[in-house]
Parts: sequence; structure tokens; C-alpha cells
Amino acid sequence: MDTKQSESASAWPTATAIFAVLAVLVSAMCLAVVIGKDNGKTVVEAGASSATTAASPGIQMGNTPADSFVARDARTAPSPQPAGAVHKETLTIEEKQMEIAPGVTQMMWTFNGTVPGPILRGKVGDRFEITLVNKGTVPHSIDFHAGKVAPDRTMRTIQPGQSLQYDFTADHAGIFLYHCGTAPVLEHIAMGMYGAVIIDPPNLPPVDHEYVMVQSELYKEADPTQPVDFTKLLDEQWDAVVFNGYVNQYVDRPIHVGVNQKIRVWVMDAGPSENSSFHVIGTIFDTTYKEGAYLLQPDANKGGGQALDLQPAQGGFVEFTLSVPGTYPFVTHKFASASKGAAGKFVAA
Repeated sequence: MDTKQSESASAWPTATAIFAVLAVLVSAMCLAVVIGKDNGKTVVEAGASSATTAASPGIQMGNTPADSFVARDARTAPSPQPAGAVHKETLTIEEKQMEIAPGVTQMMWTFNGTVPGPILRGKVGDRFEITLVNKGTVPHSIDFHAGKVAPDRTMRTIQPGQSLQYDFTADHAGIFLYHCGTAPVLEHIAMGMYGAVIIDPPNLPPVDHEYVMVQSELYKEADPTQPVDFTKLLDEQWDAVVFNGYVNQYVDRPIHVGVNQKIRVWVMDAGPSENSSFHVIGTIFDTTYKEGAYLLQPDANKGGGQALDLQPAQGGFVEFTLSVPGTYPFVTHKFASASKGAAGKFVAA
């Protein structure tokens, strides 16, 4: 491990354990890894091999995806349209078997066949005209946190085969959750029915790269063709915590950037139940923005940020540069969650 590029293992034993679990750094650094659960409680065994590490039966944290696996494209960019544009989108609800970890599939309820659903983006003053189409087998709806509407009208539940028009004007900046609002909401979000809408703050400066990371939990069902056991959801017994819907996908498919390029990462905690503490190891944030307000911007005080803390349904962004060539892991700094799949890597060259 290059101590100039990441926090040293001796100073950060918990981080070392996470790297061992993820097999992204030196394979000999196996201090303690999650190997399973006992009555819903995490079991940890010292000295275990990352190849046998499991967050739950069926999800092996040491496994790697097939060569054909393509990670979800995390890139995003501002809308090229001027403020006041109209965005017409159709979100189609589909039920499908999806791979959520290497070799592991699960029934998911989706918007447009992906988990998370499409990332929408616009400016303050833009109009969003959303057509929701239910091609699933159970009732669904949608709730956009980015707009002000009457819930009993616009967020109403529609039956299979029906459609709904959901229109709103984006009057406020930030990154906002959208999700199915049909009861039980906990189940519908856990099954994959969530996404994000980015409304750029006025005068948002350009950067070299922009990415979006939506954190969520995965709940593995013994029968992968069935919805997850609701008792498991109530007991918060998630089997993995992930960025953009798949276990450790940016560990196995790192994001490549240039040295000293300005990077902005939008982060949305979709939950439904776990919090997030987004952190990039080896750098310091010079800008943090949370829930519609700047918490930190470059100025003469030379302030720096280390983590963006979010509760479910909260979001923001961080900006930073990677000053030295190398590999920079990013995680939620709640390392119990990072060890269950909420991790990735930036590679700067």
C-alpha cells in the first residue's frame, strides 16, 4: 500500500480490514472480515480469507463478476438546456431478475429496467413532465421529492396496465430522491424502486468529471423469484449496501480520472434504512454541498472536508482533486456497510 495515497493500515485498522474484505489492496491484510450472520447479527472472524467472506448466503464479497460485466455508468453532466426547459420523461415499471452481485440474481421492481432508476437532471425553474406506466403485476406509484404536488392526487397508486401523469416545477436546487410511494413504501424501495433528480444550484461551476453515487441496501431472498420477506425489512437485516445497485461494482471496474483534475461526486442515500458517510481515502474535499446548501467552499480559511454524512432521502455533492497518481478507494465510512459492498475505487493517472 502506498501510504502517500491512502490512509496507512497501521493507523486505520478498520480500513485495513475493509480492504482485505474487498481484495482491492494487499491480500495479506486480513485482520477481520464478515463471514455471515447469526440470528440477524453480523459474525466476524479474524484472519479469514477474503475469498470466503460473505455478507450473507449467496453474496460472496471476494467474488468478481464475469469478464462481460459492465458497471453502471456513474457519469452525469449538467443539462445543456437553458433554465425553464421542459423535460418529458417516461418511467416504465418493470419486474425483472437482475444480477446484484457476482453470480447472484434477485427479483427487482424497477423504473425503466434499472436499479437505481434513471438519473434525471435539470435547473431551477425547469418543468418535469413524467409519464408513469405500470407494467408490473402489483400496484405502484411515484413520489418525486424535487417538486411540490398534492400527494393524494399526483402520487396516487395505479394498477397494473395503468398510467399516470406526474408534473412538477423544480423550484429548489439539490439532489432529490424519487421512489415508489405505494404502501408499504419500505418494501417498494427495498425492491429497487428509487432514483434521483439533480437540480443544479445556480452558477454551478464546471468541473472535469461529475459522477453520481446512489447508496442503497440489498435484501437477499432465499427464493430469488419472490419479493423480500417483509419481516427482514422491518428488522433492517440487509445483506449488502451498495452504490448504484450492485455489490462492489466500482472495485472491480474502477473509475479512471486524471491527476489534479477537479471531480464532483453527487451522493444520494436512497436507503430505505441505512445512513451514509461518503469518504474518498487519500484526499480532502474542498467543497461540500448538502441538502440545498454549501457547507464548505474554497476560501482563505483553507477548510477541508472528509465525509458527507447523509440519512435516508438526503443528498449532496463533494468536490476534490487527486494530487498523486494511484488508487483511491471510496467508501461509506460506516465500515460495517463498506464491508458489505458500499465501496469503489478511483484510479488517477
